[in-house]
Amino acid sequence: MNLSQISYRPHIAVVGKRNVGKSRFVNTLIGSEVSAVSEIAGTTIDPIKNPLELLPYGPVLIVDTAGIDDEGELGSRRITQTIKTIASADLVILIVDSRTRLSSKERELIAYLDKIEVTYLLVVNKIEFGVNENLLEELTELRTTHFEVSCKEDVGFEELIRKIIRMLPREDEFFSLNDIIAPTDKVLTVLPSGLPDEEHSLLLSYLDIIKNNLDENTIVTICKDTEFSEISAKLNTPDIIITESHLVNKVSALVPEKVKVTTFSLLINRMKSDLPVFVKGLQTVSKLKTGDKILIAEGCSQHPYNNCKFKIKEWLYSNSKKELNLDFIFGGDLPENLSEYKLLVHCDGCKLNHTEMQTRINEAKLMDVPIVTFGIVASYMKGAIPRAVASLGIKSV
Repeated sequence: MNLSQISYRPHIAVVGKRNVGKSRFVNTLIGSEVSAVSEIAGTTIDPIKNPLELLPYGPVLIVDTAGIDDEGELGSRRITQTIKTIASADLVILIVDSRTRLSSKERELIAYLDKIEVTYLLVVNKIEFGVNENLLEELTELRTTHFEVSCKEDVGFEELIRKIIRMLPREDEFFSLNDIIAPTDKVLTVLPSGLPDEEHSLLLSYLDIIKNNLDENTIVTICKDTEFSEISAKLNTPDIIITESHLVNKVSALVPEKVKVTTFSLLINRMKSDLPVFVKGLQTVSKLKTGDKILIAEGCSQHPYNNCKFKIKEWLYSNSKKELNLDFIFGGDLPENLSEYKLLVHCDGCKLNHTEMQTRINEAKLMDVPIVTFGIVASYMKGAIPRAVASLGIKSV
């Protein structure tokens, strides 16, 4: 299994304090001694990734992490790695000791998970020693779903695994379009004329969307914007039109209001991340002030838009009429000083998978930094957002 295949597996992060049994839990779940188990606190240093075929769900990646109560300078770095692992997880399993009450660190972590809206499950381990009644009362007050297990005696895992499978995302949650289109619907995709060869990654994203339409058994027609009027007339009014942001107004003016019109960028955002979060981020775009710090982030080292830096700067200035402080990063992680920024403007992630894109959203949420994408900003500046997002069943700003 190569790294790219592993990166596309749903990530399950196993977290908790030192010595609550995280590594033994991972070993029991996987059925193999893949993580070192010791009575000495802090055995796990860096995140340990373990591929697993979780039947009947399919392939997943289990990540064992360092304790959230680690100490010292090195301990602080390990906790940072754990937080990053949490931000990139599709499901977090928080392990607590059945004999103790919730600690301040565990309560802080639960608050983090609620804040970034990561799906999580709390597991009460070591029930062979009994369960602290005060702990159960605390979990009831928090309304937190929990399961009681004994890793040592392999108790409680059958029902737990069934629950984990129910909580994991299904592929069609990310990529299906069946909530906006129906079988035999006529889908017209309008591509801009003269798309440069270097924008091949965008073309691949377009192809993904076209393939997903075909998977829903729709009738897909592809044309250039110069052919739109003629093709649209021949189709006798398509059910939905998918095009580029700068073409939405042109296309919308030529079709009835009942026809859905949206953009490739919005669909990419919808498939790979959290479109409503980006739409909400537009509220900040309209309220920017002189001197606000804006971070422009690109997921790869060289984005296909050679002049995107200037486009984003121009768009933000034309909207706010304010002098803004813009910083740019290309590839890699978001900076540690992310909280200093008023807004994060991220690329559409054509070279990132769902987990990688969601990680960046979660990091922004943790720092209370609103986030939008290039595509969202482009549609907003062109006045295309209201119709484009309404066509996807999302309320506009």
